[in-house]
Amino acid sequence: MCSMRNAEPVLVGLVVDEPIRMEGLASVFDALPGEGCCPFKPVFGSMDELLSVGTLGYLVVDLHSVTNGLGTLEAIRRARHDLRLIVIGPESNDEMVINSIMAGARAYLDLTAGPETVRKALQEVTNGSIWAPRRLLSRLIDRLLKAPHGSHDGAHPHLTDRERQVLDLILLARSNREIARQLGIEERTVKAHVGRLMRKTGADNRIELSMRAVNGSLIPEIGVVERRRGDRRKAGAPSGPGY
Repeated sequence: MCSMRNAEPVLVGLVVDEPIRMEGLASVFDALPGEGCCPFKPVFGSMDELLSVGTLGYLVVDLHSVTNGLGTLEAIRRARHDLRLIVIGPESNDEMVINSIMAGARAYLDLTAGPETVRKALQEVTNGSIWAPRRLLSRLIDRLLKAPHGSHDGAHPHLTDRERQVLDLILLARSNREIARQLGIEERTVKAHVGRLMRKTGADNRIELSMRAVNGSLIPEIGVVERRRGDRRKAGAPSGPGY
């Protein structure tokens, strides 16, 4: 993760074949990064060419430019498990957003997203968050909580009390900033806890971490369900992207 403007730029591959859309995405990288934000550098090429670039950490995939949509995302994830995907797809398609995230996307943007929105999404992804409408992330967590528990063959990883608190709030679709505020700790400390949780559970992102937590019974489900019910009754809950 990059946090300094004078640091090495983060390489971002672009899989787009529509010239106007490509030009619009390229303009995302023209602006200087804000204070404490990562500088980004675009890398252009075919899918095969980009997947062969070992230093590439992020990939923007326009679903209109690939033939198999979600299947392409899953193929990318199998070929380069380390790549973080930013997906551009149809608007007003909630199931596509949820399925894209479950297929490994860290951000979902529709065609109306301007350069500033794309920059914000990239920054959120490099900070370890997921960029998508909060209401859809909440629906996804609800879906995971209602799913039957799968079998868990290995021993449960040992979690500290603080890691359990952080995991509990992740299941409530809280962002790192919200978790830090609620627990009274620094946001960078939350990021460190999230990173350890992912390493301990073998998860690649927060959604997968949530799935492993629920299916592996890492925390009592009933407590999370009850808190989610109370959470919906709270007025003024944040609804913007970033998770």
